[in-house]
Amino acid sequence: MPANLTFDALKAEVASGDIDTVIVCLVDMQGRMQGKRFHAAHFIENADETHCCNYLLATDMEMATVQGYKATSWEQGYGDYVMRPDMTTLRRLAWLEGTAMVMCDVLDHHTHQPIPHAPRSILKAQIERARAMGFEPMMATELEFYLFEESFPELFDAGYPDPTPIARYNVDYGLFGTARDEPILRAIRNDLYASGIPIECSKGEADAGQQEVNAKYSDAMDTADMHCIIKHGTKEIAQAHGASATFMAKYDHRRAGSSSHIHQSLWSDGKNAFYDPSAPHGMSGVMRHFLGGQLAFAREITAFLAPNINSYKRFCVGMFAPTKAVWSRDNRTAGFRICAEGTQAVRVECRIGGADLNPYLACAALLAAGLEGIEQMSDAGAEFSGDLYAQTEAASVPPTLEEAAEAMKDSEMLNAAFGAEVIEHYYRAARHEIEQSRAVVTDWERQRGFERA
Repeated sequence: MPANLTFDALKAEVASGDIDTVIVCLVDMQGRMQGKRFHAAHFIENADETHCCNYLLATDMEMATVQGYKATSWEQGYGDYVMRPDMTTLRRLAWLEGTAMVMCDVLDHHTHQPIPHAPRSILKAQIERARAMGFEPMMATELEFYLFEESFPELFDAGYPDPTPIARYNVDYGLFGTARDEPILRAIRNDLYASGIPIECSKGEADAGQQEVNAKYSDAMDTADMHCIIKHGTKEIAQAHGASATFMAKYDHRRAGSSSHIHQSLWSDGKNAFYDPSAPHGMSGVMRHFLGGQLAFAREITAFLAPNINSYKRFCVGMFAPTKAVWSRDNRTAGFRICAEGTQAVRVECRIGGADLNPYLACAALLAAGLEGIEQMSDAGAEFSGDLYAQTEAASVPPTLEEAAEAMKDSEMLNAAFGAEVIEHYYRAARHEIEQSRAVVTDWERQRGFERA
């Protein structure tokens, strides 16, 4: 779905005084939106490009200037990148007064060529690869998160103690239980929809205070853009209500994790190329090869689906997060679930990723694996069924970031698809995350050993 504002319409709304601010943003390695707020009149006069420090694609969660990247360092002086607005993403933001937003591609300051390790660049390359093969990748992401009564500043100042979920008990599909959340959820649905995000629904999820918001499927780039705007908008709307929201994969070991399931299909000539009414379950040969590639390279792409140390705390038995990289029909214990079997909506749902993933990187990695599967005519193998948590012979998802990062680094497929320097860049990010976690004494360690060690 295109965004809801053209450049000419923006000019008219600026002239009328309805819009006075334009947010110009890129997406960083963590999937967060970074950028500048422009006076709208200045943006209209200088809409071709702006600049930012190149450290924005080489920082950690704390925005620290991590060393060890080839692309960015103190030695190279932390120069500029060019941010070029993609005017197809221009939209009003309904939850902010007089404000529009536009997403940017990131370019080299000197050559004006795309920065290879920029998340949008990585996904764009895989989309172009799919189009060269005659396919249009269509995707949708489901986002889960928790809502809390305390504001972000309250929790920050208190050191993030146990926050208070707005719902006090499991509200999965519950209508009465989610009624307390509805002032915020209604604003999220309506404000995102009014901002050009085709929100379909929200629902209570599998634990106290957990929610899910779904947007309509679209082309892969639009889906990734919408995913980031939904996360950003949800946090800002919660903040405006004096509340807070987290998209951590696992905010509490006693609670269910938050996922980001990714639905995928390839279209050709306006039709779903995954559908063949004469094939078993309606799964075409293209679909089976695409699925076969994702199964074959599941371990190698997991670091892009679960990029943080915390991501792997979500992979536990009995809480709907898959631990096995296998496929099954309509089975929520499988890493790859086949949805809408036997219909024109048949598709692959990857259930491995958490809500903390970067959607551009995750979608690009899934596409790279699937397209490789088509090129190599990979076999998806036999379907698994039953309780996959209990099946020891099924291939497992890497249990730690360290294992996933090593699989990513050594992946011939990913090095060829993304480029060796891109993989090296994100391997450095993973190693930094691992190094930081090893140096921290956790609450669990202190509680366990303070007196008894």
